[in-house]
Amino acid sequence: METIKGFRDFILDEASKREEIRKILVGTFEKYGFSPAETPVLEQEEFVKGNNSNDEAVSDIFRLEDKGKRKLALRYEFTFQLKRLMNNQKLPFKRYEIGPVFRDEPVSGNRLRQFVQCDCDVVGSDIKDDAEILSLAKKVLDSLGIKFTIYVNNRELLNEVLEKENVKSPSEVIRILDKLDKLSESEVKEELKKYNAEKLISIFKQKESNFNEYKNYSQIKELKEYCDLYNVEIEFSPTLARGLSYYNKTIFEIKTKEMKETIVGGGAYFFNNTQCVGISFGLDRLAMLSNIFPKKVDYLIVSLNEDKQAIKIAEKLRGAGTSCILSYGKPSKALAYANSYGINGVIFVGADEVKKKQFKVKDMITGKEKILTLEKKTKKNIILKRNGTARKN
Repeated sequence: METIKGFRDFILDEASKREEIRKILVGTFEKYGFSPAETPVLEQEEFVKGNNSNDEAVSDIFRLEDKGKRKLALRYEFTFQLKRLMNNQKLPFKRYEIGPVFRDEPVSGNRLRQFVQCDCDVVGSDIKDDAEILSLAKKVLDSLGIKFTIYVNNRELLNEVLEKENVKSPSEVIRILDKLDKLSESEVKEELKKYNAEKLISIFKQKESNFNEYKNYSQIKELKEYCDLYNVEIEFSPTLARGLSYYNKTIFEIKTKEMKETIVGGGAYFFNNTQCVGISFGLDRLAMLSNIFPKKVDYLIVSLNEDKQAIKIAEKLRGAGTSCILSYGKPSKALAYANSYGINGVIFVGADEVKKKQFKVKDMITGKEKILTLEKKTKKNIILKRNGTARKN
């Protein structure tokens, strides 16, 4: 049975790689003091839509109805759920969440209808937190071996430019400007003509130093100063808008030359009379770009009619943090199985091996064999020796 268009299964190496990336994300989030949260995938439709129902992402929500005729929707992101989580929390409240989100939108190679977002947010933030969250992003992407560029802008600066140019319908104009990474400059210019705002293109193409005439450019300079302290390079992108209307100050996107789509995005926003900042990583895109390799099972233990001893060895290895799989079939099938799943070490447990307390370990890459010795040290401890090096289990 095929999956629904825009939804995918992940197994074996692909799933293992995704799990390794999750571990890196969680480890980094927690080093920066973020605590985990879990929220429902299903919410009241009105809560999901919020006050920004005209945003493209919100218009793409999956709508449902339960037996009680209640109008529901699948979450399209995690941020709006913070409106509930942040209540009565001591500030700053720092939470992270990793899980699936859903958007009923056209499917492309790098865009699915169910995808995994990995978010962390600071409730009760200022520009120092904006810089620190970009430092966190750098740590994650460096760990994954992904080359990237961080683009930043400021919504207040963007609004100031539009106000100075007497632009009507600023929210619509911002939505058009946000298409510059998807459409050509001429196409965007054509759309801006509807609002007599095509002159904005030439304004935004001017040298960065010219933006000093705007009061809110000082926020970009301050952000750069704090990013320097974290050794994080950022690039000012005056047309960057981000599609969601709740952003109110710093906004940022992280891109790579290896992929057209944004791989990380976020910014500052105002919820429940509180300033916040958040960042979102797309796990699916990180998995496409990362050069990390999934962890393989360490050993396949082959029982040659010595099941009791094989199980005992397996449990000792697992207790020491070593992964292994037990096999009770023919050696030839066991070796084929090990090759199939990329298990590099195969331990044979037969009558002779048990008697001598010495077990052959075949390296599936080199084909060479080593001897692993099992010795009793005390009633409670067993030592596994490999090439004269003692390993306590």
